[in-house]
Amino acid sequence: MPSHKIREIVILSGKGGTGKTSLVGALAALIPEKILVDCDVDAPDLHLLLAPQIQSREEFLGGRKAQIISQLCTSCGECRAVCRFEAISEEYRVDETACEGCGVCVHFCPFGAIEFPPVICGEWFHSATRFGPLIHAQLAPGQENSGLLVALIRGKARDLAEIKGIPLILVDGPPGIGCPVISSLTGASGVLLVTEPTLSGLHDLDRIVSLSRHFKIPPLVLINKVDLNPEMAERIEAYCRENGLSLAGTLPYDPAVTEAMVQGKTILEWSRNGLGEKIRSIWEQVQRQIITD
Repeated sequence: MPSHKIREIVILSGKGGTGKTSLVGALAALIPEKILVDCDVDAPDLHLLLAPQIQSREEFLGGRKAQIISQLCTSCGECRAVCRFEAISEEYRVDETACEGCGVCVHFCPFGAIEFPPVICGEWFHSATRFGPLIHAQLAPGQENSGLLVALIRGKARDLAEIKGIPLILVDGPPGIGCPVISSLTGASGVLLVTEPTLSGLHDLDRIVSLSRHFKIPPLVLINKVDLNPEMAERIEAYCRENGLSLAGTLPYDPAVTEAMVQGKTILEWSRNGLGEKIRSIWEQVQRQIITD
């Protein structure tokens, strides 16, 4: 058992393009002791800001695919009859893109002519960055089980935090509300929801709020690019008041964020005044409402 309490803060958005990863990068530059995790395993991009040096890499076995052993196959047709995905051709070869890995053909083959080996679905990495350890992963194109890979790297991050005595895990979550988001969110200490002042931003905020409350995880809300649409920003603030949501703060649109990204830097490295000070204030709010209890 760990001798210290580990807090896990997940940054989510309900949609892509809200500035979530830029915020995680800024917090990485601000917080002294933490483990960083990029749970967007389908399209990770935190590494673009942090330039990680890979310390170790491991294969991710995320499922199984059927393989017919031609020497044992009698072409009896049983496997083709039971496969609902039409993944077995008339020549008794398995189409890997159509095979769902259900194993029905393996079970019903009367001659034991079908193997069911695990499939390499991607890789996960333990890397070093200028801001501390980063656990991240990449799912192979077209592969599934992103939720399982997210759960794996979160577990590796917690193991590392326990070994090193680091009290905080900061998670850059995937967009949306699907399986990898659920896998990123369950069991976390708290969640910071980044939204933007648009109709889609409000709609997706409502979805991710419902999800976080389903798992009984206290959400905080941050409105990014707040000055681009003041009217919608007011609607989002009203939504937060009506639903008992705490507002961690707001951030204005600042072209310096893009300038910093082009240089491979976080906004705190690029400019410690202005937006950097606002991010410091937001982190203080997160500490008060989530980390301190």
